[in-house]
Amino acid sequence: MKTTLVLFFSFSMTWLFAQVQTYTLEDCILLALEKNINIKQSELDVEGASIEKQDAIGAFLPRISAQSQHIWNNGLSQNITNGLIENLTTQFSSFGGNLGVTLFNGKQNINQLSRANLNLIARQYQLDNIKDDVSLFVANAYLQVMFNREINNVQKYQLELLKEDLERTQERIDAGVLTQADIYEIEANLAAQEQAVVQADNNYRLSRISLAQLLLITDYENFNIAQEDLDIPFSEILNKTPKEIYEKALTLRNDIKLGITNIEIAEKDIDLAKGALLPSLTAFYNYNTRISYSDRFVDTGNLIEAPIGVVKQSGDLVITQFPERNITGPLSFATQFGQNDGQSYGLALNIPIFNGSATRNNIKRRKLNLKRTENQLEQTKLDLENTINQAFNNAEGAFKFYEASVKTLYARSEAFEIAKERFAAGVFNSFDYIQAQQRYQIAASDIVRAKFDYIFKLKVLEFYFGLEL
Repeated sequence: MKTTLVLFFSFSMTWLFAQVQTYTLEDCILLALEKNINIKQSELDVEGASIEKQDAIGAFLPRISAQSQHIWNNGLSQNITNGLIENLTTQFSSFGGNLGVTLFNGKQNINQLSRANLNLIARQYQLDNIKDDVSLFVANAYLQVMFNREINNVQKYQLELLKEDLERTQERIDAGVLTQADIYEIEANLAAQEQAVVQADNNYRLSRISLAQLLLITDYENFNIAQEDLDIPFSEILNKTPKEIYEKALTLRNDIKLGITNIEIAEKDIDLAKGALLPSLTAFYNYNTRISYSDRFVDTGNLIEAPIGVVKQSGDLVITQFPERNITGPLSFATQFGQNDGQSYGLALNIPIFNGSATRNNIKRRKLNLKRTENQLEQTKLDLENTINQAFNNAEGAFKFYEASVKTLYARSEAFEIAKERFAAGVFNSFDYIQAQQRYQIAASDIVRAKFDYIFKLKVLEFYFGLEL
């Protein structure tokens, strides 16, 4: 029974830990690119721009339409069966079709297609730019989790050292080497270190939750990052000047490409506005027919003679002849459709002369918008140059700070080892020993902080240079 419980417990714990999902940096970036709402919105903008392009292509195609109507007329009209004026209801149907083709409209259809293509490219640059920003943001959050995890490990390791110090100190007190007063400082430092571990645990957990929320993951407890060791490289990019990095970024950054494309769109808008000043020429073709549902007269082929007067001198009757007609129903639908049809075709020329200066004012507004877009691009370039200069200085300074932290940690470690030996020999009191230990702990935490600060700032600089995260 006991063996069964142990096996069941082991299986349960294995299943429980198997539910924890670990993610690499690449996994997190790919997941963010898939789930991020801003990216989804930008993808819809790309899809909308593609629809606008289809509209622009459709402007080159002919316009075809068909019409049909059925009409009832109710009122006074002549009854053909008896010749009387009566209130009658008559009805008929009409059908028609139209075809129109634009032959020339000031190149507006050509310019509209060109603008649609540029807008599609711009929306794609915008999407890529958002993806770049999201990737960098996720990388920062991921490194923050790694930093908090390492700080957490450092604090736990320091706690274990303090526990060992407490045990050794108690042994020396029991042996009469140290006095009871020597343990109080260590106990106080142990309590403070336990608080530091609790804080480090909390920071680590909060950073994991923050990253999970960024990835739209709700199961925080079973989310964690993979165990990855980050080396501290000296990137060759630090051997380049900020000017070289900036010039390379101008050819790679999607926000710069977006600004250039927006200028091209603004120029195309001016061409579209100018096209409204030119005449337009269209060709058209119309077809129509009419169907009547009223009774009609039909000639029988016989002639009817009827007197219309008398010759005055002879008294002879003057006779005339007219065809005999019978009343019958309407012709068939198909027969009337062909007999009653008609066609019209031709060219239509429209020459704009004056519309209250609306067109010319629209051209002026488009030119102003072009200047604004050009200014926005210049501002984007200035911001990029300033950002790269700042990122270069930050990365260079972070690397030097990391090098200094390595030297500091080595010196503090050596000093702490000497302090331990002297404390064990009774030369150092507990206060001096604790001071040396705390300086070592601070140096150990500082080097972790310096390491991740340098890594992130270096990756930001490499990112602007076009290197993958």
